[in-house]
Amino acid sequence: MSAAEPRPEVVDAIVAVLKGADPAGLPPGATSEEKSAAKDRYLTEFAAERSKRDRQTQAWELLLTRSYDEPPTWSTLFDDLSPDAVQELGELYDALPAGAQEEYARRFGVPSSV
Repeated sequence: MSAAEPRPEVVDAIVAVLKGADPAGLPPGATSEEKSAAKDRYLTEFAAERSKRDRQTQAWELLLTRSYDEPPTWSTLFDDLSPDAVQELGELYDALPAGAQEEYARRFGVPSSV
């Protein structure tokens, strides 16, 4: 390993601090390459998490098409879906809550894109 290659344990420690861990755990002597690698990984993970939350919000908007007097079951929610909403939910399958994934798979199968 050349001196310029980031040490994975150092990058991991820096990312942990960026996520809120105690900075006392930082190893001394982190290189600029290690700091840069940690920042890149942190930002990539942050963007991925934000994208997942956006997809989950979109899925809930499709699932909750109206008000219910009683808390609806997954079956009830799926009974109320339009064909377009079903297609969109298939594209959002990975962001669906577990119960919605089970109901979707029971009715339509697991989408091939998963």
